[in-house]
Amino acid sequence: MGYELSKQLDYKATSVKTPLGESKTALHADQIVVCSILRAGLPLHNGLINCFDRAENSFISAYRHHTSATEFEIKVEYLATPSLEGKTLILADPMLATGRTFINVLEALKPMGTPAKIDLVSVIGSQPGVDYLKGVLSDEITLWIAAIDEKLNEKGYIVPGLGDAGDLSFGSKMQN
Repeated sequence: MGYELSKQLDYKATSVKTPLGESKTALHADQIVVCSILRAGLPLHNGLINCFDRAENSFISAYRHHTSATEFEIKVEYLATPSLEGKTLILADPMLATGRTFINVLEALKPMGTPAKIDLVSVIGSQPGVDYLKGVLSDEITLWIAAIDEKLNEKGYIVPGLGDAGDLSFGSKMQN
């Protein structure tokens, strides 16, 4: 996904010193910040940093706080980020279910500056979540998504989906 996203970046001709001489190449001109939504976004973050090794790192936590069996709100509690002013923000979350996490995180990032570009990266999502984002985000924000499942269940989970990406990567959440 990082490779596909890299095709829309701006590039500039540059000379690079190698151990055996100098090489002319094109390097991306964008100042990139890769921001991952914790904890599920960490494996995706690592892959994106492999593509954009000069990118700055940013992390934000967001989770579902269930108010009933079928209702929840998205809580954002932790943010560590450099300034986003004039930079290309790549916001990574492997699952796009309702789309509300991306919206809440973008709102939480506003005090950090206005990015020149915003790219949302997700591995799997739901059609309702994609439709929701298309309805509330500007056309200047690009969504990169590998697979889209057709629906959500009554709890707002992607069907058939994969389950909780954080649990799949790191094991079950700790119980309080």
